[in-house]
Amino acid sequence: MSEPKTSSYGTTLLTFLAGAAVGAVVVALTTPKTGPELRGNLKDLSLRAKRRAGEFADDASDTWDDLKGRTALAAADLKRGMTDAANDLRG
Repeated sequence: MSEPKTSSYGTTLLTFLAGAAVGAVVVALTTPKTGPELRGNLKDLSLRAKRRAGEFADDASDTWDDLKGRTALAAADLKRGMTDAANDLRG
């Protein structure tokens, strides 16, 4: 049997934020309000969602940059180790 796949942190966070946004919209639409109040609430919700999406994108970009840096360091260490091993074999 194969192991079940686990969600990454980013996927889990994105799913949570999407669920929170849907829940907020449902609450906004089902709460009795006047037209202008409802439109104002929807505008506020959309602005908050846009801000949160931007924060998520910034976090994802930072994580990606960190991963690239760590990968480059690991590749350099591996190359250095392989070069040293080859030199040792040559004598």
